Amino acid sequence: MVLYIILALLALLVAALLAAVVRTLAMPHKQTSYVPSTDEKRINEYAQKLSRMVQVETISDRSKAEVKKFRGFHTLMRELFPKVFANCEEVEIDGNLLLKWKGKTSKQPILLMSHMDVVEATGEWTHAPFSGDIADGKVWGRGAADTKCSLMAFFQSVEEMIADGYVPECDVYLASSCTEEIGGSGAPKLAGWLKEHGVKLFMLCDEGGSIIQNPLGGVNGHYAAVGIFEKGYGDVKFIARSKGGHASAPGRNTPIPRLAKFIAAVEKKSPFKVQFSPAVEAMFERLAPYAGPFYLRLVMHNLWLFKPVLGKVMPLISAQAAAMLKTTIAFTMQEGSRGYNVLPQEASVCANLRFIPHQGTEESLAVITDMASKFGLETEVIYKGYPSKSLDLKGEAFAIVQNTINAVFPDVCVMPYVVTGGTDARFYGEVCDSCVRFSPVLYGPEQMAGMHGLNENIEANCLPPAVDYYKAIIKAQETR
Repeated sequence: MVLYIILALLALLVAALLAAVVRTLAMPHKQTSYVPSTDEKRINEYAQKLSRMVQVETISDRSKAEVKKFRGFHTLMRELFPKVFANCEEVEIDGNLLLKWKGKTSKQPILLMSHMDVVEATGEWTHAPFSGDIADGKVWGRGAADTKCSLMAFFQSVEEMIADGYVPECDVYLASSCTEEIGGSGAPKLAGWLKEHGVKLFMLCDEGGSIIQNPLGGVNGHYAAVGIFEKGYGDVKFIARSKGGHASAPGRNTPIPRLAKFIAAVEKKSPFKVQFSPAVEAMFERLAPYAGPFYLRLVMHNLWLFKPVLGKVMPLISAQAAAMLKTTIAFTMQEGSRGYNVLPQEASVCANLRFIPHQGTEESLAVITDMASKFGLETEVIYKGYPSKSLDLKGEAFAIVQNTINAVFPDVCVMPYVVTGGTDARFYGEVCDSCVRFSPVLYGPEQMAGMHGLNENIEANCLPPAVDYYKAIIKAQETR
C-alpha cells in the first residue's frame, strides 16, 4: 500500500512537471527595448531646465527648517514654468508647493507629485554636486535623478499643454514637498490641505518605480516597474542589561554576547513569513516571457508549482526581490560601554524594519519582540509605520498607467512592483485610493548607484519621453 501511494505521488509530480513544461513551451519568448529620444532640441531644452533646478541646493535637514531656501527654489520654478504659475492656483505651506490646474468637468482630480528636497552630497564628485553640469549626454548633480527630473517633466508637460490651449478634463494638482528625504511633515501638510478642502483624488502619480534594466539575474532588458504599494517603516532598539563589571573577569552572557547571539539567530533564519502577494505573482508572471534560461521561464510561469522553492532561493537570486516577500530587518547601529576594559551595564543594537502587508506592523513587531526576549533582551519601538494600501491591479487607475506606458514606451514590459523604500505617497491614503509609484525616466545601474551616493546623474535623452508620459496621463482622463 505504501509503495502504491509513493508511486501515485511520483506520478502526480511527473504529471505536474509535464504540464508546467508544456505551458512554458507554449509561452512566446519575448525581448524588451527602450528607445530614447533623438529630438536634440527637446533634449537640450529639458536638460538646461533640469540643470538649473539642480543648481539650487535644496538639502533637507531634520535639525533646522530652511523655508527660505525652498522658496528660492519656487522662484526658479516660476521663471522656468511661467505659464504653469500664471494659470494655476498656488498654495505654499512651509516651503511645500501645491498648484491646481482647473479642469472643465467635476470628475475626480488627479495629482502629479515629486519632491524638491535632496540628501547631502559629501565626498569627491567627478562633477560638483550642485553644478548641474551637462556632459556625456547626462545632467549631473544631486537631485538630477532623485527626483528633480520627474518634477521638471510634469511641470514641463503642463507648461506645454497650457501653451497649446489645452484645458484638462478634470482638475490637475501638482505637488512638491521639501521634506521627503527626512520623512518630514511636508507631504502630510499638503495631504491635509486637500482633505480639509474636500478633495478626493482619482489617482496620484509619485516616485517609487521607474524604467529599470535587468531586474533579476537571467532577466535582461528594460522594464517599467510600477510600484503599487510600499512596505511599512519601523525603527526598533534592542537592549541588553547587566550589572556591568571589569573586563578582566567577565561572566557568561554579558550584554554584547547576548545581542550578538540574537543578531546571528535572526541572520541565520528570518522569523518572518514568506508569502507571494498578488503583486509579486503578477510581477513574476509578466517577467516570465522575457527570462533567458528556460528553467527560469519554467519556474516564473508556473508559480502554482514552484512557489515553495522560489521563496527559499529568492534571497540567493536578488535581495531586492526577496524583500518583496516578507518583513525585513536590518541591524544598523550599536552601542556599549565607553571603555575597552569595562563591561557595559547596558548595550543596545538598533534595527530598521520594513513591514509587509501579509504579516503587518503589529504582528511583525510581536514576532521580533518574542524572539529578542529569548535572549534576555528588551525591545523598544522607536517608530512604527504601516504598509500602504495596494493599488488595484484590475482597477481603472492601473489600466490608465499601463496603457500610457505601452503607448509612450511600446517595447517596455510593464511589471507591478513592491516599493521597499518610502515615498511621500504614503501620506495621501485618506485622500486617494489609487496611488501610483512610477517615474517615467530611465534608471540604469549608474543612476541607481548615484542616488544618495556619488556622481548622481540622469540621461538627458530620457527626459522628452517623460514629458510625453505626463501629457498622456493628463489626456487619458478624458476617457474615464
